Amino acid sequence: MKLSICTDSMGNLSYTDMLDRCVELGLEGVEMTGGGWSPAPHVPTEELLADKGKLKAFAKELEARGLEIAALNVSGNPLDPGALGEKHRKDTDMTIRLAGELGVKKIVMMSGLPPAAPGDSIPNWITYTVSWPPTLQDALNYQWNDVAIPYWEQLVKLSDEVGVDKFALENFSSMLVWNPETLFRLRDAVGPKVGLNLDPSHLFWKGADPIASARALGPAIHHLHGKDARIERGLADVNGLLETKVVEDTVNRAWNYVAVGAGHDLQWWKEFFSVCRMMGYNDWVSLEMEDLTMSVEAGIEGSVAALQQTISR
Repeated sequence: MKLSICTDSMGNLSYTDMLDRCVELGLEGVEMTGGGWSPAPHVPTEELLADKGKLKAFAKELEARGLEIAALNVSGNPLDPGALGEKHRKDTDMTIRLAGELGVKKIVMMSGLPPAAPGDSIPNWITYTVSWPPTLQDALNYQWNDVAIPYWEQLVKLSDEVGVDKFALENFSSMLVWNPETLFRLRDAVGPKVGLNLDPSHLFWKGADPIASARALGPAIHHLHGKDARIERGLADVNGLLETKVVEDTVNRAWNYVAVGAGHDLQWWKEFFSVCRMMGYNDWVSLEMEDLTMSVEAGIEGSVAALQQTISR
């Protein structure tokens, strides 16, 4: 396994300064965003696609530092029915095409989440039993069969055209694909190019065991995010793990995203990476630093140190 970082956490740095900092940290690669919810601080996707000279200069800066692009990331909701979805679909297409130009084989993104019925304006994450009311069964069928699967069939076709080999879908909340079971539903429909970006942090607060998930996924693990979460004592015990407070309200939340090692100890992380390697995954691990309980720099340095000690080389 090789260690990279999701570079949005260093969005205050210029492209070249960010690359220099990655070298200082001992990283081997970068996972950079090309759009979606991110402002894409380091990847001017449209400019690079339009100008071969800029594209060549962009790649040269990486080569000069011995860094690789672990993946291009375009996380967002391309299935949103409004202007947001239109933008995210455009960003997704451009990022896939840019990956083809750069020779990057992996796209990290999210499955998207549609509304529950034609004409609805708000995406609907159905996580309650569809027995009550039974109309939820029709809503899920609409989301999957009428919206998501046709869209993903088109994305797989585009990836074939430009030479992208893998989609790694993050098991994020408020997405149609949010755990291994939902990943396999999409994968079975559109093919093995679609796999999971196995991010333990989201599975922790959903009550799942990421190590068991890794065993179940096997070759469907397409990417790993090094990201931890902590269930907050005394709060989750009272209110459970469903949490609607903003992420900045760390002191009152039942769970928080934290630096690697601040939620689960290094023994846990060693076992996690060992099992992922045992199941056949021997590729990039990208640090995603979203800990709001400490400074960004402290979170990055602590997480890099923890991951360097635990990934399976």
